[in-house]
Amino acid sequence: MKMTGARMVVECLIKEQTEVVFGYPGGAIMNVYDEIYKQKSFQHILNRHEQASVHAADGYARSTGKVGVAIVTSGPGFTNAVTGLATAFTDSIPIVVISGQVPTMIIGTDGFQEIDAVGISRPCTKHNFLIQDIKDLPRIMKEAFHIASTGRPGPVHIDIPKDITIHEADFEYPSEVYIPTYKPTVKGNKKQVKRAIEAISSAKKPVIYIGGGAILANSTHLIREFVEKTGIPVVETLMARGSLEFDSPYLFGMLGMHGEYAANMAVHEADILISLGARFDDRVTGRLDVFASNAKVVHIDIDPASIDKLVQADYPIVGDLFSVLEDFLEVSSDFTFNDYSHWVERLTAYRKKEPLRFEEGQKVLKPQWVVQRTGELLGSKAIVSTDVGQHQMWTAQFFPFSFPRQFITSGGLGTMGFGLPSALGVARGNPDKVSVNFTGDGSILMNIQELLTCTEYGLPVINIILNNNYLGMVRQWQTLFYENRLSETDLSMQPDFTKLVEAFGGKGYKIHTKEEFDAAVKDAVASKKVCMLEVMIDRDEDVLPMVPNGHALNEMTLIGDE
Repeated sequence: MKMTGARMVVECLIKEQTEVVFGYPGGAIMNVYDEIYKQKSFQHILNRHEQASVHAADGYARSTGKVGVAIVTSGPGFTNAVTGLATAFTDSIPIVVISGQVPTMIIGTDGFQEIDAVGISRPCTKHNFLIQDIKDLPRIMKEAFHIASTGRPGPVHIDIPKDITIHEADFEYPSEVYIPTYKPTVKGNKKQVKRAIEAISSAKKPVIYIGGGAILANSTHLIREFVEKTGIPVVETLMARGSLEFDSPYLFGMLGMHGEYAANMAVHEADILISLGARFDDRVTGRLDVFASNAKVVHIDIDPASIDKLVQADYPIVGDLFSVLEDFLEVSSDFTFNDYSHWVERLTAYRKKEPLRFEEGQKVLKPQWVVQRTGELLGSKAIVSTDVGQHQMWTAQFFPFSFPRQFITSGGLGTMGFGLPSALGVARGNPDKVSVNFTGDGSILMNIQELLTCTEYGLPVINIILNNNYLGMVRQWQTLFYENRLSETDLSMQPDFTKLVEAFGGKGYKIHTKEEFDAAVKDAVASKKVCMLEVMIDRDEDVLPMVPNGHALNEMTLIGDE
């Protein structure tokens, strides 16, 4: 059957069982939008900024495990989308971004709204395509979804010149993908698995170090089974929160720059470190030359480029974590593991010595209490998104995460403005959950226009602004390391957030007390509207513990040390 390139794009999305597309139309992509208008198979959500479209697709993908889709136009439409692509790329999130391009005959002539989208996107995508022949379009669309969702996931970009969307050709969607140069290793090496299990079984102080790859591989139930079977203590990265339930006796919290004392000490003293889908990010390792210096390292990752990149692995295993963990469970039945109860007791003592805590405020609410209380009120009913800054770390520290994909945040890129649009995507993909966005008074203003998108499409995101009238994390660093020279971090000039959200069709609450907070959360959930809870918090509260730059994990600044 013959059809235009524009129609092919829509039919390909339908073949991939796409249920929602986030986007913003424009001249170069207009023919595709005309075909979107004619179809009834998937919903299109009109964001108010292209960056938000990609973040929304990203939040949808992170929370559902499906491929997110965004569509933008050429030139500034695409450049606005680049931050979203880079955010997804650094956190390995499967999305497909389709952009319009000027007609092929105009490419290279500095035409109106022309930009080298493929050249720009190459460093921040897993792969990208420029479609030059309409006959290639179905195959490329199929390959894009396949590449985005297999191996180490990531964003794929497809750039489509406008004339391609007008041309006609026979439409045949391939049933399979054949890419000779792209064959991710799924199965781990059995000999390496056996060697790793043998080393783990004889260790005295093993630690399982879970990264975001465990979430992406849908392998957390296997990790829980392995932990229960062996009794090995666990630490999580920022991106792995929810891998274990918050109250697991084997979980010693998040490690790294703002990690728990017990978690950081566990890694510092470990004699074997079992890395599951983690990439040894600098915010985790601290001073690299002394990171886990007493430990042999087991590193399992589907991306061979991640292994030995920063930390030398003694037992490298390339493969899909789900598959490798199945092998781990099978092989471990042939070994007798040491009793790690004394090691768990030692870490429990560290936690009792220096627990995550905060000092209650007398006049203003403490941000940690707000996060903790939200967890008490909503718990597993919520999927929690964040922007980037102090509120992100407090959320990671104090929210009681109980399942994978419950925590949606920009880890690798640290993108302010991510929270609201990603929470919008979460709300669309998970209508049975309460979508909560913890944000700051700096971050929320970066994509605040998406309040209107929430209203238009009935997406009841609850935004909790931890308002300290500062760019809080930058202020914290300026206080600690720049002799309190607070350069351009004072945000005392602010809009009335309650009136602002009301102007966008939502509900606003200004909160000063615990009682007001409890009442506002209850009312916000019941309202089924986009809401904004502005909580006035202690201006000078710091995120602690903290491992300063250039320090080892055991050299933490703790409460009372400032």
